[in-house]
Amino acid sequence: MIRNWTADDIPRIYRLERECFENPWHLWSLERTFELKVFRGVLEEIDGVVVGYAGVLAGPDADLALIAVAPKFRRRGIGAALLAAVEAEAVAAGSERMFLEVRVSNTAARSLYIKAGYEDVSVREKYYGDEDAYLMKKDLVPGVKPRPKYKRVGPDVS
Repeated sequence: MIRNWTADDIPRIYRLERECFENPWHLWSLERTFELKVFRGVLEEIDGVVVGYAGVLAGPDADLALIAVAPKFRRRGIGAALLAAVEAEAVAAGSERMFLEVRVSNTAARSLYIKAGYEDVSVREKYYGDEDAYLMKKDLVPGVKPRPKYKRVGPDVS
């Protein structure tokens, strides 16, 4: 069952974060992020065990901050369901589009994002320190217009 996070879920999410990633978020980072007004988090529970979670920072443009599924529960549609749920949370909070970063080597996650309608924006060199990341974007609201380009303020120093 997918539901919203509560503060009581954070230790269980942290355990799964450590199981899924070589460089997991710190517990205090999860706690501080959860406290942000713009944060929305969802998780999947099976028989009382957290098997996946996702979190988004939802402003006009949302940023997928976290998503993971326990290794033994992958390839069952849980990641896609969590992504759809967190996208719905972002839209409910007023977000028009969502951005995310994914390791160049993470072909499984990239495939999930492409199937969900995300497209490449650019490559962020050494984003993960040792590896580049694709920056991907999806319009969450049909017909959303691109944001205007930023104007340079101050003298050109190039």
